[in-house]
Amino acid sequence: MRGPLVRSLHICASILLLLVLCMHESSGNVLGYSKSSALAERRADLLLPEISPNAAPQPFLPLLAPSPLTPFTNSTIPKLSGTCVLNFTALSNMMMVTSTDCMAAFAPVLANVVCCPQVEATLVILIGQSSKYTNTLALNGTLAAHCLSDFQQILVGQGANDSLSKICSIRSSNLTGGSCPVSDVSEFESTVETSNLLAACGKIDSVNECCQQVCQNAILDAARKLTEKAYSLLNLDGSHVFSDHTRINDCKSIVLRWLGSKLEPSRAKEVLRGISNCRINKVCPLKFPSMSHVIEGCGAAKSNQTACCSSVESYVSHLQRQSFVTNLQALNCAASLGVRLRKANITNNVYSQCRISLKDFSLQVGVQESGCLLPSLPSDVVFDQSAGVSFLCDLNDNIPAPWPATTQLPASSCNKTVKIPALPAVASGQRNFQRTGSNYAASLMASVALWILM
Repeated sequence: MRGPLVRSLHICASILLLLVLCMHESSGNVLGYSKSSALAERRADLLLPEISPNAAPQPFLPLLAPSPLTPFTNSTIPKLSGTCVLNFTALSNMMMVTSTDCMAAFAPVLANVVCCPQVEATLVILIGQSSKYTNTLALNGTLAAHCLSDFQQILVGQGANDSLSKICSIRSSNLTGGSCPVSDVSEFESTVETSNLLAACGKIDSVNECCQQVCQNAILDAARKLTEKAYSLLNLDGSHVFSDHTRINDCKSIVLRWLGSKLEPSRAKEVLRGISNCRINKVCPLKFPSMSHVIEGCGAAKSNQTACCSSVESYVSHLQRQSFVTNLQALNCAASLGVRLRKANITNNVYSQCRISLKDFSLQVGVQESGCLLPSLPSDVVFDQSAGVSFLCDLNDNIPAPWPATTQLPASSCNKTVKIPALPAVASGQRNFQRTGSNYAASLMASVALWILM
């Protein structure tokens, strides 16, 4: 019964969303910026600006009216196992944030950047906080299964997507100790230099941690200390530790849970989300389908720019249906696609030729096809009964996609003078398009409605 009911609610919400859009459009209030006019104004030869690392991009907050989204946020009473040792009530506020970050309609398209990192951080903190009473930083297999089920039931009851395990690849084994030989709190604290760990991770520099890795190195050192226990028990030297990646990763989870027990929950979340974003921003999360059509349209023997750009834009439109990405992820996606095209002997800068910008790699919002790049630093979805649903978009998104100079992926952004979150940002003299909140909301609402119906 649940599946058909949820589907019906989704369809009803979608119809309401489209009706709202129609009312906005009929009133004559339309966006002052369209895809075609934006393309006409992009400068093909514009390079990424050299700006101060402290000049963070200014975000934009698109709002979604609450009424059509009410079906997604109705609370239901979850059926819990009654055996889980995790204190969900103590972290009720964080659980609510997690439910909102993973709201039914948005979870799949915000999974990589917002939903799943928040889910992972919440589980870590839940286990860490419970260790104050259980004296263990891991659950056994049976408890892990019950607790994960209860965790998901509570989130779904608060409006979260009911497929979080699949969306975020979460298994009950993620709540156990895995192959790490230490899970007892007392043994952990006698093995690891906890004062050094807290000094490095008590508060992280969200901008510089990804490059300087102060906290991450401290976590790695602690995980190696724990891993050595496995070899000392077998009377072996610790030379195997550096190659024991699986055990080290399992021990990293134990270290993170200990931090989750020692730090105040909101501070622990800041640290965990900051560390996860270092990993997230390093890669492009998009899957690249076959580009044979682009190669055929833009190959060396071809000189028809119209046909080439048509094939490039068609290909990019498939990428835009996957998910929202951060501004740094968009840079990685542009580089990955560019390298693939160069390896296919397409040497002309088709990004410049076809006016492809960074926002073209992110999910498009609204009938005007305006891309939303998420900020490179962690952010959450916000739900307010009166204001609706909102999430941050970095409107400094009219940056032309940089074409790679070689067939090799460019060096890490840590090797550049511009650091996150200052890269990318609006170039000097580039037009900054203004959008009214109500009209942008209508467009985003329509986008969500169409996505639900697909």
